[in-house]
Amino acid sequence: MTPRADPSESHKADKDFSTALHGAKVNGNPDGFLSKLTSKDTTLHSHAVESYSKFWENKQNDDKLLTDGSGEDLNNEDSRLKMYTQLTNTYYNLATDFYEYGWGQSFHFARKAIGESFERSIARHEHYLASLAELRSGMRVLDVGCGVGGPAREMIRMTGCHVTGLNNNDYQIERARQYAKRYRQEDHCEFVKGDFMKMPFPDNSFDAVYAIEATCHAPALEGVYGEIFRVLKPGGTFAVYEWVTTAAYDEQDPAQRQIILDVEKGDGIPKLFPWSTCLQALRTVGFEITSHEDLATTTVSNDYPWYEELAGGSMFSSMRGFARSNVGCVITNTMVSLLETVGIAPPGSLEIQKVLLTAADGLVKGGRMNIFTPMYTVACRKPEN
Repeated sequence: MTPRADPSESHKADKDFSTALHGAKVNGNPDGFLSKLTSKDTTLHSHAVESYSKFWENKQNDDKLLTDGSGEDLNNEDSRLKMYTQLTNTYYNLATDFYEYGWGQSFHFARKAIGESFERSIARHEHYLASLAELRSGMRVLDVGCGVGGPAREMIRMTGCHVTGLNNNDYQIERARQYAKRYRQEDHCEFVKGDFMKMPFPDNSFDAVYAIEATCHAPALEGVYGEIFRVLKPGGTFAVYEWVTTAAYDEQDPAQRQIILDVEKGDGIPKLFPWSTCLQALRTVGFEITSHEDLATTTVSNDYPWYEELAGGSMFSSMRGFARSNVGCVITNTMVSLLETVGIAPPGSLEIQKVLLTAADGLVKGGRMNIFTPMYTVACRKPEN
């Protein structure tokens, strides 16, 4: 499928910046964390860290406003919403290598059953969404916010469908393409640069669409859902794992609001919306909802909660498992600090590690309090006419 041409010069600027920051030849080794980290352009990396920090520099003002119940610092939140592409792109330019090092190639959570490996739980989570989206061999499928293509590759293995991955981050797109070659899936996938609020595809292009913890980066859910509705064929299915606040969340509680702010800052999200906003947005753009539930509260045989890996409570059986453990986080933090101090890692690397630890802390607290879920699961259909 040939994407519609995007006249925006910003795409070229994004590509040029990505190439200058990460290098013209992207490292296709999934385990090359140190080599990827130390090959960055130090000046551009420092600039990117500074740019990302500016989106949150008024955070103390947010806290002050919250303590007297007067609400948000709208100027700061407004800037994040208006500049959502820059916010998200900058975040993933800085965080992608850390994600792959600690989490693998599928950037999402999953509940883990007793005796189940982390990797198996991740794949099972993807398989469940594939069943909700009714993916089958021969279908043309869109993955909205595809990351480095981990879920897309699993969907292809499971169903034999063709997946188009949409992503606005050039570094992740290039890594996804490298992995497609590595795993010999080039004939079953393509990865396209584009803003999911203005998708570069014609109407009625895809048989099915799915999104895994990605549309939370949208400044308005109606906008991204409306684009999904447009490019989906009549009768086609859309399934999503959405990051939302739950019915238990009290926005007027300063402690709870701080937790959500930490999640937003730590994960490059302009604003998290309530679960009810998600459902209303889908209905508003025209979808017929066939099912919805919060998988975080669904358990069989006392499954480990989705945030268990971040809490450092599970035993590690691999290097990535070790990296996710409490001990691994301390060692990684120390290693990054040392490498930055001696000038091997680019300036700002430790700051990004701290941002990710802030995210982990907020996610664990939000999960334990049940005020946030990364797996509000919705399946819906575009009417035939």
